[in-house]
Amino acid sequence: MMKCSMTKTSIHYMLILLLLAFSMPILNAQKPAEGESKETSAEKDGKKKGPKPYSEVVTSQAKTQVGLLTIHNIDDKYYFEIPDSLYGRDIMAITRMVRTPSGAGYGGEEQNRQVIRFERGPSDNVFLRAIVYANVSADTTMPLWEAVQNANLDPIASVFDVKAYREGKSGAVIDVTEFFGGSDPIISLQAITKQRFNITEFKKERSYIQRVSTYPINVELRTVKTYGAKPPAMRTGDEKPSPSVDLRAGLAAGAVTFELNTSLVLLPKTPMRKRYFDPRVGYFASRHTVFDDTKQRAEPETFVVRWRLEPASPADAARQQRGELIEPAKPIVYYIDPATPVQWRKYLKQGVEDWQPAFEAAGWKNAIQARDWPENDSTMSLEDARFSVIRYFASDIQNAYGPNVHDPRSGEIIESHIGWYHNVMKLLKRWYTTQAAAVDPRARSNEFDEELMGKLIRFVSAHEVGHTIGLRHNFGASHATPVEKLRDPAFMAANGHTSSIMDYARFNYVAQPEDNIRDLFPRVGDYDKWAIEWGYKYLYNTPDAEADRNILNQLYLQKAAGDPRRHFLTESSFVDPRAQSEDLGDNSMLASAYGIKNLQRIAPNIEAWTRKEANHYDMAAELHEDVVGQYRRYVGHVTKWVGGLYETPKTYEQAGAVYEQAPANRQREAIAFLNEQVFTTPTWLFPESLISKLMPDGGASTLQSIHRSTLNNLLSTSRLQRVAAQTDYTLMELLDDVERGVWSELKAGKAISPERRSLQKIHLEKLMELSNMDKAAAEIKASDVPSAAISALDSLKDRISGAVKRTGDGITKAHLKDCLLRIERHFDD
Repeated sequence: MMKCSMTKTSIHYMLILLLLAFSMPILNAQKPAEGESKETSAEKDGKKKGPKPYSEVVTSQAKTQVGLLTIHNIDDKYYFEIPDSLYGRDIMAITRMVRTPSGAGYGGEEQNRQVIRFERGPSDNVFLRAIVYANVSADTTMPLWEAVQNANLDPIASVFDVKAYREGKSGAVIDVTEFFGGSDPIISLQAITKQRFNITEFKKERSYIQRVSTYPINVELRTVKTYGAKPPAMRTGDEKPSPSVDLRAGLAAGAVTFELNTSLVLLPKTPMRKRYFDPRVGYFASRHTVFDDTKQRAEPETFVVRWRLEPASPADAARQQRGELIEPAKPIVYYIDPATPVQWRKYLKQGVEDWQPAFEAAGWKNAIQARDWPENDSTMSLEDARFSVIRYFASDIQNAYGPNVHDPRSGEIIESHIGWYHNVMKLLKRWYTTQAAAVDPRARSNEFDEELMGKLIRFVSAHEVGHTIGLRHNFGASHATPVEKLRDPAFMAANGHTSSIMDYARFNYVAQPEDNIRDLFPRVGDYDKWAIEWGYKYLYNTPDAEADRNILNQLYLQKAAGDPRRHFLTESSFVDPRAQSEDLGDNSMLASAYGIKNLQRIAPNIEAWTRKEANHYDMAAELHEDVVGQYRRYVGHVTKWVGGLYETPKTYEQAGAVYEQAPANRQREAIAFLNEQVFTTPTWLFPESLISKLMPDGGASTLQSIHRSTLNNLLSTSRLQRVAAQTDYTLMELLDDVERGVWSELKAGKAISPERRSLQKIHLEKLMELSNMDKAAAEIKASDVPSAAISALDSLKDRISGAVKRTGDGITKAHLKDCLLRIERHFDD
């Protein structure tokens, strides 16, 4: 047998020959075939093609529209022709729902807004950048501008190959079919919508561009987009997914389809002059960080959101400076959605026009208008961002909302779509019945007449329009009205019950039947007129926004500083009792007592006022629920005074403190109110004949919930810390006053009712919680709160010990012994 032997060198040589042999066909296959150009071969390999002649792309079959962009539609492809003048211009992309699956939103609702720019790319391509305005330079000619640019590079959202040029390198034609028909976040559903409705992957094969329209300053793209979707999570005990989101038809196909509209709106080449934000006047605002070569630190720049109102001509400007009213070059116009029921249209329009006197105070005539939608005008679209519309949604949501789209560079409002849900009328009916039925017989029926509902619609329309012209809620407006003036017919006729429609003041629940006041509605008031004057008064002969700030500050000091009816208090204050949602007057204790008197008139009549033949007690249950809710609202208004802290924004020119403790006498009044109206069992809230038809437990769980939430709110650690910092009404006084109210039976050794026994145990639990700070934050452990709670528990222990000996009622004695044992165990632990 012959033995074979090979060296390492010969093995390597053979491997190389084998590799060459196998690679030869591959290498040969990469060579261009005979007669085939290198360019054609490269195209087959997927390499980028260069631009073609214009006529080969934009063929005779193209359907072309000319506007902001020239749009070409060829078969199922859409091309943008971008003029050189548009490169680098800021464009606002706004995406709204048009049609949705049932339960997944409503037509007109906004999904996304993003500033974008088209830019020339390095090699026959076009970039689409997403622009973020967070840090800006004060002067683009100064050295610091380059540093700001280097530190704030905006992302490239997409890149498009240029398919052709119109002439030379101008008029770049790009194919946008895939981008706008796709799921890029800029022009698709927002992430929260996808999460809310369990939407998964994008279904490209079931999505497409429906149509594209171009106008002088905007382009409108209607798209249909389909997504995979999962069923909602099943709840314990459910046999099928929760019906709260009715997507079952879509889920059966494993997908949901949305119809969307994206508006591309060209922002002004020269931004409107900013008007700097002032916390003493309630406007929405935008904010930048500004870097300036002439300053030693980066400064935040906050400016308000408002429409651009300007004189139409120098002659008009001269007239306005002489004090005459003039019409602006471009008024603010709101169109009424043609889907709106005919009977409500005039009331929505009145809500818009109610703002005309406010704009007159700023020097403008016919500055804000309402118009019916021209239904036969094919040049207008409800999704066209040039038009502001009050959109009417067929929805069971009890709400309306007023957003706006504004230029992030200047705060200029570009357009606004007010969302009006059909079922807001149900909410208005419930509000008005609960707050007004004691004095207005029209509020006592299950369905309001058209005139009354129309007035309610008008009020909400005016409120939402206020938001769309830039105004925030002014929860402090109602505080400017003394409570007793709310019962004065002459004062009410002249001023209304709050100085601002932007307050959440609803209706005058303080007025009593004997006052003979029937106009209980809010209106555009003194604050609103002042706020519009401050925001929209055209300032002449000033060089810049900084100079405007100084003029407006002087205007505030002259017109508003000394007038409480023109004061603004933010809706976001958690500590100022003057700024509360749905309260009235300058004294919550007095106002709430009047409000409770009216609820006590309504409660016995609930069954009679809601009676309907062959119906069950659903309407009665709803009205009783609303009465309980209104009562709880009054309790909350009162509680906020305890440990309250006034927060009054001021400039250096104004005297006095910005932060002040609420008056001690008001805080004592608040505790007295709670002891009388809450901790003393409000039996009137549960009429026996009604409750026996509505509540199997006679209302015990509802009352216990009221007691628990009131004590948790009143004795929260944050509130007690504020009280501990006071000198006029101390923490120990507060705890002692509450204890005397909750445990008033101890002194006389009286029998204690079941409702009060429950209340006392809740109070005891809260004191034990406050005295046990093992899991509390460090600042609370270091405060006087646990010390005061321990002292209060010790004092209560002594009082209970004495009362046990005096009481002769068996269940009361058992209750007190139980409480005593709980305290002892707590201290032992």
